[in-house]
Amino acid sequence: MYKILSINPGSGSTKIAVYQGEKLKFSNTIRHSSDELLQYKRIFDQYDFRKKLILQTLEKENIALTDFAIVIGRGGLMHPLESGTYEVSDSMVADLKTALGGEHASNLGAVLAREIADSIPNCKAYIADPVIVDELQDVARISGLPQFPRRSTFHALNHKAIGRKYARSVAQNYEELNLVIAHLGGGISVAAHRQGKVIDTNQALDGFGPFSPERAGTMDAGALIRLCFEGKYNLQEIQKMLVGKGGLVAHLGTNDVHEATIRAQNGDKHAELILEAMAYNVGKEIGAMLAVLKGDVDAVILTGGIAYDPFIVGYIRSMIAPIAPVVVYPGEDEMEALAIAGLRILRGEKSKKYV
Repeated sequence: MYKILSINPGSGSTKIAVYQGEKLKFSNTIRHSSDELLQYKRIFDQYDFRKKLILQTLEKENIALTDFAIVIGRGGLMHPLESGTYEVSDSMVADLKTALGGEHASNLGAVLAREIADSIPNCKAYIADPVIVDELQDVARISGLPQFPRRSTFHALNHKAIGRKYARSVAQNYEELNLVIAHLGGGISVAAHRQGKVIDTNQALDGFGPFSPERAGTMDAGALIRLCFEGKYNLQEIQKMLVGKGGLVAHLGTNDVHEATIRAQNGDKHAELILEAMAYNVGKEIGAMLAVLKGDVDAVILTGGIAYDPFIVGYIRSMIAPIAPVVVYPGEDEMEALAIAGLRILRGEKSKKYV
C-alpha cells in the first residue's frame, strides 16, 4: 500500500502527516516560537531549521523515509497556475527561493518536499492547489487602475477539498455545483465556485476583503497612501500592519478568536464590536459572491479554524441564511487533501507541468 508524506509549512508551525492510501497513520504539528523564527531574515532561511525538525519527528516515530512513494507539500507564492497537482521542478524551486510572488511560509512546502523526496529511491515531490490558483473570469480581473489588476490569492487547497467533500455529501460532483466558500482562519478568503472553477475571490494575503485575526483586509486607499508618505514607518513596518499585525491583532492585541470571544462574553464591549465587525465583513463578502453567481447557489460553506466559533458562525448565518443555505465544516482538510492529490498521481492521474 502506498505511503505518502504531506508537508504544510505555516507561519508558526510545520504540519506533517503520513498516509497509507487514504488512511491517516500519523500526524504532528511542529510548533515554532516567535523567538525561533526571528533569527531568520527571510522565509527561505528557515528551510534547514524546518527540514531538521521534520526528519527528527519522523525518526522519533520510527517512520522510515524509504517507505514513502510520494512527498507532497503545500504550494507557495509563484506565478498564477491552474488548479491541479504539479511535480516540483527546478524552475519552481528557483521561483520559490527568490520569493517570486512574495514571502510566505508556504513557499517552503515544495522545497522541503523536493529535498526529502530526492533522498528516497523512486520517490517524487509534488504540490497541489497552491495559494495562487487562478481561475478568475476575465471581468473579475479588472480594477480601477490598469497597472493593478485584481489577483487571485486564496486558500485554494482547502477551498477545493471542502467543495469536493460537500459534493460527496449530496451525491454530486464538485464540477456540477455552484458554491460560495469562506475559509475563516488567520487569513480569510471568500470565493465563488461555479461548476468547479473559482471565478472570483478576494485577495486574502495583503489585498482586499474582510479583515481577519492577522490581516487588515480592504483599506481606505487614500489614508494608506498618506500613511506611507508621513515618514513614520518604513516599507516592512507597513507591510506588517497589513499582514501579521492587522485585524484582531491591531484592534485587540491578539490573533486568538477564542480569547477575544471570552473577553466579549465577559462584558468587553470593544471586543464584541470588533468580532461583530469581522463577521459582518465576511457576511458582506459572501453577499458579493452570491451576486457574482447571480443567486444560483447550491450552498454557502463556512470552513477553517474560526468556523468552530459559534459567535462568528451565528453572526454570519444570521446575515446569509435568509438568502442561501449555510453549511459549516469547521477546521481544514489540507493535509488529507494533499495526500489524496498524491494518491491520485500514484493511481495514474497525470501531474501538471510548472513552466
